[in-house]
Amino acid sequence: MTSTQSSPLGRLEKILLASDGSEFSAGAEREGINLARLLGSHLYIMSVVSGFPEFDGVALQDIIKKEEDKAHAYMDPIKSKAVEAGVKCEKILRKGETPYQEIVDTAEEQDVDLIVMGRHGKKNLMRLLVGASTAQVIGDAHCSVLVTPRDSKIEGKNILLAVDGSPYSDRATTAAMNLAKRLKAPITLISVVYSEHKESRRRDAETVVERTKKLLEVEGISVESRIVTGRYAESIVETAKDIGCDLIMVGSHGRTGLKKLLLGSVSERVIGLAQCAVLVVKG
Repeated sequence: MTSTQSSPLGRLEKILLASDGSEFSAGAEREGINLARLLGSHLYIMSVVSGFPEFDGVALQDIIKKEEDKAHAYMDPIKSKAVEAGVKCEKILRKGETPYQEIVDTAEEQDVDLIVMGRHGKKNLMRLLVGASTAQVIGDAHCSVLVTPRDSKIEGKNILLAVDGSPYSDRATTAAMNLAKRLKAPITLISVVYSEHKESRRRDAETVVERTKKLLEVEGISVESRIVTGRYAESIVETAKDIGCDLIMVGSHGRTGLKKLLLGSVSERVIGLAQCAVLVVKG
């Protein structure tokens, strides 16, 4: 990897904010607008009206109309806040039986660079965004996904970047480099080794961390690093808490198969346990 290769977050010209109007979407709404403002991105505000198979005919149309009105009622204030912040934005309301697929399809149709979502939500959009829905959105989306807890704020205090020397980690590094420059944020690198790993694994981790550190420092970014022994997800989350970071960044394993990998995986645990936002970088 070189500092000149393209980054999955190199442009961030378009951001898709998925909201269901619940309190659990508040963090995503706030951070989606804030990122769009800081980065000069176009913001798409979307929600999904699910089907109601137990109804049909006129009754179904009435219910759908009421749900659409509710969706517009909570999307309109979000759009107003974005406009007040100087962000160019538009609303998108979709109807579908599988809300996560509507989010993925909208992201691809609009060719967005980032999806921003809350960690939990109402069942008609995001029943539990730690588990199947998270895995499906992150696994199927063509772009990176930012999962934002309700009370988290991305203020550029510190970015925690998990690295392991894989191509996915390299993409996350390039993305973190670009984002750190825009947010004027320092980066803390972390590589986790298990206690049962051989000493050679720790030496490999030290090599990866040192190489990544030099790459970022050449770009003028303030960098610290840690090699931690322990369980992967828990070590990342605990370190994030210790250093007071407001964003964790990890690389994904691409577009296919990730939803199977994420179910019960360390990635899901990082998203579920972290108090701050987690950005899963795809390329």
